[in-house]
Amino acid sequence: MTLHLYGIATCDRCRQARRWLAETGLNCPYTDLRKSAIEASTIAAWVAELGWEAVLNRRSATWRNLPETSREIGSPAAAVALMAAHPTLIKRPVLEIDGEVTVGFGPAVVARLERGAAS
Repeated sequence: MTLHLYGIATCDRCRQARRWLAETGLNCPYTDLRKSAIEASTIAAWVAELGWEAVLNRRSATWRNLPETSREIGSPAAAVALMAAHPTLIKRPVLEIDGEVTVGFGPAVVARLERGAAS
């Protein structure tokens, strides 16, 4: 199973995911969205798979601090450009599991990881 975790070091859910992965012994590269630039093409792939509404975090402080005109998103490309410019707008954690993308770290993601680790 190939994994890659994207998140922010100060995010509780990201810390929970990293801790769980380490305790489970799953080798998982981690990219901190604040410290490492993320390619717009990577965000576009996530948006293509999940939809921009699932990837864009409208509850973040970054979102609330954007000018109203920036919050008017008319297309997936506009959402990708906004998230590329402000990576903290990406919901997290983002976990790529064998080429598929998930957002969040809930029971369904844990169950999937457990199934993959068992096989």
